[in-house]
Amino acid sequence: MTATVEHVMDELERFGTEHNRTVYRRHGVGDSQFGVSFANLATLAKKYQHSQVLAEHLWNSGNHDARLLATMIADPKAVTSALVESWRQSLDNYVITDAFTGLVAKTSLCRRKMERWTKAKAEWTSRAGFGLLAHLAMRDGTLPNAFFTEYVDLIEREIHHRKNRTRDAMNSALIAIGIRNTELERRAIAAAKRIGAVEVDHGETGCKTPDAIDYIQRVKERKPNQS
Repeated sequence: MTATVEHVMDELERFGTEHNRTVYRRHGVGDSQFGVSFANLATLAKKYQHSQVLAEHLWNSGNHDARLLATMIADPKAVTSALVESWRQSLDNYVITDAFTGLVAKTSLCRRKMERWTKAKAEWTSRAGFGLLAHLAMRDGTLPNAFFTEYVDLIEREIHHRKNRTRDAMNSALIAIGIRNTELERRAIAAAKRIGAVEVDHGETGCKTPDAIDYIQRVKERKPNQS
């Protein structure tokens, strides 16, 4: 389905609520937003899926909700490295960063960007990098354990020295690696024991940082035949 960016922006504005705007502000989203629920964004995404040109125009609007929708309707096969890098440079909160990461994870750029971005000092870039690492741990069955053990060592070595929201993503990546198979579970749990508590400031929200050991073990209990 084709539509003008003005039409879609009008739809987004109609779906927005003050309640959602207040909630999203608590999660670090700025004032350029309508406050559209993810349920309504999903409805719009079904209408405009794989609308690459529209996605690019929506992102360029600078509006938070429009950018979320852009990540949902962009065509992964049409997303270029140059576009990804352009969008990455304008990330400004963890909500849009995670949505952006979800898009990049669907592209052929996933591993290459992960390897580069996990080394970055910038908070949102590095968060995206470790988000991609988690995706690879959960979705890419072709990668050997040795690939992930290097990142377990990196996480253990650097997690307490990285920026706030990066620490959160590193902890999630460690969990994802730990639930991949039994060998990586042992490596991840051993690293988590040495790491100890991971402090993340979640702002004025009820979010909490999951305990990696507890989370991995609970997943193991639900998957007793994990190999």
